[in-house]
Amino acid sequence: MTTILSLKGVTKSYTGKTGGVTNVLGGIVLDVREGEFIAILGFSGAGKTKLMSAIAGLVEPDAGEILLKDEAITGPGKDRGLVFQSYSLFPWLTVAQNVSLAVEAVHQDRTAAERKALVRQKVELVGLGHAMDRKPAQLSGGMRQRVAVARALAMEPEILLLDEPLSALDALTRAKLQDEIERIRGEEKRTILLVTNDVDEALLLADRVAVMTPAPAARIGRIFEIDLPRPRDREAVNDQPAYQALRTEIVNYLGSLVEQGEKRAAADELLPNVTPLDLAPPPKAYRDAARGGTEQRFLEIYKLHKVYPTPKGPLTVVEDFNLMMNKGEFVSLIGHSGCGKSTVLTMAAGLNAISKGAIVLDNREVDIAGPDKAVVFQSPSLMPWLTARQNVSLGVERVYPHATRAERCEIVDYYLDRVGLADSMDKPAAEMSNGMRQRVGIARAFALSPRLLLLDEPFGMLDSLTRWDLQDVLVEVWNRTKVTALMVTHDVDEAILLADRVVMMTNGPNATIGKILNVDLPRPRDRKALLKDPQFYAYRQEVLHFLAEYDHGPTTKAA
Repeated sequence: MTTILSLKGVTKSYTGKTGGVTNVLGGIVLDVREGEFIAILGFSGAGKTKLMSAIAGLVEPDAGEILLKDEAITGPGKDRGLVFQSYSLFPWLTVAQNVSLAVEAVHQDRTAAERKALVRQKVELVGLGHAMDRKPAQLSGGMRQRVAVARALAMEPEILLLDEPLSALDALTRAKLQDEIERIRGEEKRTILLVTNDVDEALLLADRVAVMTPAPAARIGRIFEIDLPRPRDREAVNDQPAYQALRTEIVNYLGSLVEQGEKRAAADELLPNVTPLDLAPPPKAYRDAARGGTEQRFLEIYKLHKVYPTPKGPLTVVEDFNLMMNKGEFVSLIGHSGCGKSTVLTMAAGLNAISKGAIVLDNREVDIAGPDKAVVFQSPSLMPWLTARQNVSLGVERVYPHATRAERCEIVDYYLDRVGLADSMDKPAAEMSNGMRQRVGIARAFALSPRLLLLDEPFGMLDSLTRWDLQDVLVEVWNRTKVTALMVTHDVDEAILLADRVVMMTNGPNATIGKILNVDLPRPRDRKALLKDPQFYAYRQEVLHFLAEYDHGPTTKAA
């Protein structure tokens, strides 16, 4: 197989407003064979997008060469089709018209009939033949991204460049588009470079996985050959020893890169011995009945329903949801988008009215939000003008008014230190990365000493590598506090790593619990150790199988 693309010592740096120089790419060396599918895996900020932009001819390297068929790339060309993370469609144009823009620009030598046929072929290739005349506003996020892929393919490029095209999509839509990309690879036989932060995505699609080292001066650290037979089914490969070994090897390598650059301070301090103030004490009879604290059935969700009014009549989103949790238990809630996971969570937080049924926390019915129920959302919603310390202090000042100022400061500093922000406590939230902001959100939630910790896809907006890091942070802090926790997630590995039980929900509307998986893995749990545990893959297969059953709706009732 001949080499179609060569990167020889490619570097790129930028000079900031203050004159400081940031080295983004530190000498990228990579050869791509014709017809090959390469996944480029790396950390946020490692320069993956800059590398793809350089290959596309949109950014000029400072040094080194990028050769396409032994000719230096000096600018954009129709031989390279690029799909960004954001699909950037023209909202006033239809699907066909958006794709036609590329066809009209690069295929002017063809007749109008040939150009029209090419548009239809590529739109049908991505499964949107039925939506030719729809506008982007009438399409889902996954459908819009398919239009962007069709537009790139319509250029008939020699190389298709995919820059994290699936990262903003939910897990189910992402899986469907992964299948589309695999089908396109098989039918089009094009050379494909995919930037991703998802190890499983890389293993499912690629012939080779090139791992970039962290910033600054990122380079290709290692290249892994993926010798798994095609087609690769995400449920079937889970049981293959070769897949498990490759996955473990890549994850461990990424972990070693994190450890090399990690500077998290050791944290062995003790919290001050201060009990938070109960801002909403129940009546005396309730307090007497609950004296000593409830251990069993600490959280009771009984025949929970959520019904929304619509122009066509009442819509039941969640129906007959029943769950009992003991004190100190960690439960993961998983299911496809739209199944009502977040609806259950917001009702448990007192943020969403209950239509029918009840939620009881520590012998009191949940009917209002309060600091006894701390929530970490997908977006941390910090005050951007306040520092990390000030953001956490807002809640601490409210629930510990009887503590001394020094004790309140110790509580704030303790949890910020736990989440790895010992050196950034006085940094404004506006100057933080998404990962750092989410750390502040986690610290703020734990600092309230809540009875119930509710996590609504807290790492959903982060790349998988940052997500792993914050999962480890969450595990560490939870191991110390043992707070009762309910977490919504799309990530199967995350659900198993963190939880005592995984609750699987059927598709909405009328969503309910389809299956509950007891996770009998010893704590504390270590990601590397889990990857070597056959029981972990058995649990993973059980959840994957349930999700596959409900891929297109509940065809059978899960056990």
